[in-house]
Amino acid sequence: MNETQTDQTRPLWQRIPLTLQIVIALIIAIAIGIALGAGNPNPANKALINNLAIPAEMVLKALRALATPLILVAVLHTFLTTNIPGTAGRRLAVLLVTNTLVAIFIGLFVANILRPGTWGSLADPGSTQAANQNLDPWSLIRDAVPEAVLKPLVDNNVIQLIVLALSFGIVLRAIKSEQVAQGKTGFQPIEDVIGILFEAVTRILNWVIILVPLAVFGIVSKTVALQGFAPFKSLFAFILAVLLALVLQACYYLTRVKIGSWVKPLNFLQGGADAFLTAFSTSSSAATMPVTFEVLQEKIGLRESSAALGALVGANFNNDGTALYEAMSALFISQVLGQNLNLGQQFIVILTSIFASVGAANIPNAGLVTMTLVFTSVGLPTQYIAVLVTVDWFLDRCRTAINVMGDMTVSTLLDGKKPRSLDEA
Repeated sequence: MNETQTDQTRPLWQRIPLTLQIVIALIIAIAIGIALGAGNPNPANKALINNLAIPAEMVLKALRALATPLILVAVLHTFLTTNIPGTAGRRLAVLLVTNTLVAIFIGLFVANILRPGTWGSLADPGSTQAANQNLDPWSLIRDAVPEAVLKPLVDNNVIQLIVLALSFGIVLRAIKSEQVAQGKTGFQPIEDVIGILFEAVTRILNWVIILVPLAVFGIVSKTVALQGFAPFKSLFAFILAVLLALVLQACYYLTRVKIGSWVKPLNFLQGGADAFLTAFSTSSSAATMPVTFEVLQEKIGLRESSAALGALVGANFNNDGTALYEAMSALFISQVLGQNLNLGQQFIVILTSIFASVGAANIPNAGLVTMTLVFTSVGLPTQYIAVLVTVDWFLDRCRTAINVMGDMTVSTLLDGKKPRSLDEA
């Protein structure tokens, strides 16, 4: 059975793109919210209005349950399946970490300066409780070691999950390298099991993602019914702030390209146009990989090895736009709740955002999933993630384009300051 026949046998609602489903849910939710009072509801309808948010609570609970095992397996899968050469691999790692750190700092800087969350309030009175944490490095180090291997998964402890995933990832990759060097193939079953687990959790996640439009309907209809449209002013400010931060990140990329490679920034933009448009339209870094790899060689003129390292290898680790977005989302919600994150909490956001972006390229709706980890790490209520979903469908496409631009920048920097010769072409 070909793909066309398969699509035709699926129910109509499954053939509608998720973005369109969210837009439809948004329109219906606004209409229901207006019908129920639009900020001045009838007391008799209060119970019904509160029940509208139940689907959103269920979806977010499922996302929280899936986030920790998914990220753990995704990191292990990325460590085991990605082929990173020695010297070039170390330089690649430095570039990826640097770009991600810059993206997060840009996001935090813009969110702290513009403070988009102060434009309105999304919170119900009495519901704004967030943990107050101070920066205590020794406590952070002490608490990073889990009491039991599975405890971080049960408690959703992000810092402990980072230690667990990195430890197992590094050790398993070392064991695999040793066995490959000795000509042994006994490690393959372990790699296959991790791959199957990753596929299984991803499929379950896809089931949850199908329910996202229902969650959008519930949270938006409840918000409009209870508080009218005033709360959404802050969302408009948030969109502008995120777009500004993404533009600043793009400017950083172009500056790095101009200083660190032979490619001219204008040629970089013109040559990569197909990759940027593909990333924006598909909202997937993984789906854009073949296009990115092709334009880097054919239109920009990079060496094949450089293009492969950035577009194929680096893309598994590089999600600068997603990391930037998650950091800004945490600050935005904290501002909306009137409980701004202090320096200690923002430091934890940085650590969590870096980790959450590793291996996220192959996870559907990665920003939505890993955001639950970032929120949990600083004690923010994850229920407000459902509000961000109303604009996430657009911002996800924008940050995916930035992710791809980051992959291309890494390839360009790895290619050096001398263009390839005719012999290399």
